[in-house]
Amino acid sequence: MENPKIRFKGFTKDWEQRKLNEVAEKICVGFVGTCEKFYTDESGIPMYRTGNLNGLSLNRDDLKYVTNEFHQHNQKSQLKAGDILIARHGDSGKAVNYENSEEANCLNIVIIRPDFKKCNYKFLTNCINSPECQKHIKSLSAGSTQAVINTSEIEKLGVVIPANIDEQNRIARYFSTLDNLITLHQRKCEQTKKLKKYMLQKMFPRNGAKVPEIRFDGFTYDWEQRKLGEIYGSIGNAFVGTATPYYAEHGHFYLESNNVKDGQINHNAEIFINDEFYEKQKDKWLHTGDMVMVQSGHVGHAAVIPEELDNTAAHALIMFRNPKEEIEPYFLNYEYQTDKAKKQIENITTGNTIKHILASDMQEFVVDIPKYEEQKVIASYFCKLDHLITLHQRKCDELKKMKKYMLQNMFI
Repeated sequence: MENPKIRFKGFTKDWEQRKLNEVAEKICVGFVGTCEKFYTDESGIPMYRTGNLNGLSLNRDDLKYVTNEFHQHNQKSQLKAGDILIARHGDSGKAVNYENSEEANCLNIVIIRPDFKKCNYKFLTNCINSPECQKHIKSLSAGSTQAVINTSEIEKLGVVIPANIDEQNRIARYFSTLDNLITLHQRKCEQTKKLKKYMLQKMFPRNGAKVPEIRFDGFTYDWEQRKLGEIYGSIGNAFVGTATPYYAEHGHFYLESNNVKDGQINHNAEIFINDEFYEKQKDKWLHTGDMVMVQSGHVGHAAVIPEELDNTAAHALIMFRNPKEEIEPYFLNYEYQTDKAKKQIENITTGNTIKHILASDMQEFVVDIPKYEEQKVIASYFCKLDHLITLHQRKCDELKKMKKYMLQNMFI
């Protein structure tokens, strides 16, 4: 039997081909049927459903609870620590561990109870999640209208495992460490996003208020309400029309609405234009510190032009240029992300299927403005939060890529 491409030192024995039912004490499906009438409050027994199986582990989002009577009556679907759970439909095939000691039950989920004498349950979970096993599992339901995985098929699933349980344990520990790191950075990312959302509501004045609820020391004066048309000398549209004939494989980056999301400019789907078309847009080039806002689709999302995008051409965006006074653009960028500003955007939005806003309406858009020094401090604070969010998200993505690579190379 062949061995994996990447292996920990000290292990040389060949891996062995097994059927899943040869290394499991039990493979069955949880309760199948309607159980709403047995639902109770949180004093009951947790009832895990397909929606609770996503990500790296079980989640408790919208977790239901059933009566103890139902739980005792349906022993086949009871869960034990070390069980491996697989969704039968939807995003089927991905395996997660049940690691709690509390009593629990499950609805229409495949339960695999490993034989702990033959295999490490965390190793087996990662083995099932390896590309080769996932490819086979997906093929089990391919072609059917309602993709459903049955236990008779899962039982025959081929898995290749080390005969040496110590090697299984070593691999399991490695992937547990990766999962813990991914979870850590995901949690920190979500916590920072929640903090940002909270502070956006507290550090800008609510309706009718002249000052925010939370403020940095040293600032005491009232904020002013101003129209954007009073602040910017130019609020207008970037090029509107068909630009596809001028697309080039290599050329000048062409800023479009797809690149403006959540207060930032991304390069996920870059478009480039040729020299001739770029030069024709010279009077509408964007410069460092200018702002853009999406006017069709995900309307209201805005971003500031950074230094590296000075002299950028744009397509179908509202442009805010030539400020008449000293203004911190990043401050305005964060104000646009508040619920108050989003509501104001909603009030000027037209269209049903595709939403639109007009540059002329943004002339009358009202913002709350403190003095310039306070603008800078607020902008700096939120920029730091965004930086932390980006760092944690980037680290999380890197770890996920590493895990994917290792799943491809540490299993057969």
